Amino acid sequence: MPTHDFAIIGGGIVGLATALALTERHPDARVLVVEKEEDWGQHQTGHNSGVIHAGLYYKPGSLKARYATAGNASMVTFCQEHDIHHEVCGKVIVATEPEELPLLENLRQRAEANGVAVTALTPEGIREHEPHVQGLAGLHVPSTGIVDYGQVAQTYARLLQERGADLRTSTRVEGIQEQGDRIVLETTQGAFETHFVVNCAGLHSDRVAKLGGVETGMKIVPFRGEYYELVPEKRHLVKTLIYPVPNPNFPFLGVHFTRMIDGTVHAGPNAVLSLKREGYRKSDFNLRDFVEVATYPAFWRLARKNMSEGWKEIVRSFSKRAFVRSMQRLIPEVQDADVVPTHAGVRAQALKADGALMDDFHLVTGPRSLHVCNAPSPGATASLEIGNAVAQRVAELTDLSSSQPLAHA
Repeated sequence: MPTHDFAIIGGGIVGLATALALTERHPDARVLVVEKEEDWGQHQTGHNSGVIHAGLYYKPGSLKARYATAGNASMVTFCQEHDIHHEVCGKVIVATEPEELPLLENLRQRAEANGVAVTALTPEGIREHEPHVQGLAGLHVPSTGIVDYGQVAQTYARLLQERGADLRTSTRVEGIQEQGDRIVLETTQGAFETHFVVNCAGLHSDRVAKLGGVETGMKIVPFRGEYYELVPEKRHLVKTLIYPVPNPNFPFLGVHFTRMIDGTVHAGPNAVLSLKREGYRKSDFNLRDFVEVATYPAFWRLARKNMSEGWKEIVRSFSKRAFVRSMQRLIPEVQDADVVPTHAGVRAQALKADGALMDDFHLVTGPRSLHVCNAPSPGATASLEIGNAVAQRVAELTDLSSSQPLAHA
């Protein structure tokens, strides 16, 4: 008899939320979570902007749109129930050029289609929310919030421990072997047997799937997002969150201002190729990670398609002046001396073999496994919804009722 019913690989916010959902559906199940780092949520979970997204950017009907809007509500409720410091502060999206006005209207229509309340703003209306911002028109999104997702992840882990889950940090998965009705996880802390595996390995999700012999049709390409922070005496320039109108032909939102839950104000990110999957510094380099990207034809198709915007991102990475100019589009009075470098994050972007970015959350099934192969932003916001969806899918794959754990079938 395997020692566990379900094993989750990856202790980020999505993996922990998935484990929570499984323990809720199957209270008697034996659930294992393995994480290669010494603590939970050390990568994408702990290196993001902390925004509780409203869900207006995403294609209506997509998983991102559905899970983000539902996740906005469920995340706020979770924080309230568990006394996690958060704030539903709202944000403004600002058009600064005439050609952005039709794009802003498209965003308003998309918000309406996704059920996200927004208010159109005149230049005067923008300044009522953000006195230092200059723009031609804007949108106010009142349901956007901020939180420390690292604290959320720690709370997920505490709840799992209280429910009797087997939580293992410093445990790297090095092999996945299917043996009849069980799967053996070969790890740096020994072997674990389970009936079913859920892969929530984030930046390494494609590699973990490959360990299990599952073809995903994509590869993770890491993009580093770099940030600056307003010096304390300039934090008054930003009251909540301030975003530009995103370029619809580029997969990132552009340089924006975020008031963090600790009161600091961050500006960014740019988006540059990281030469290491967990490369938070410009100097970080991993030969295997670099070679995988450099020999992946789909990456070069993506690079050619986005060459102009990609070059601007690289310039911003090495030129503080260029980065500040991006900030000045929204707040003209920001100067070079007003900002200092701060932390960076790495986004696990799934890239399909044809060079197209995987735009939605993506699940891939194996014989006794389910692989969450793409869950970038708004993955943290939507983590409880993703966890519930994964638990439902696991039940379908294993033909389980909500009260029947696998080991007792």
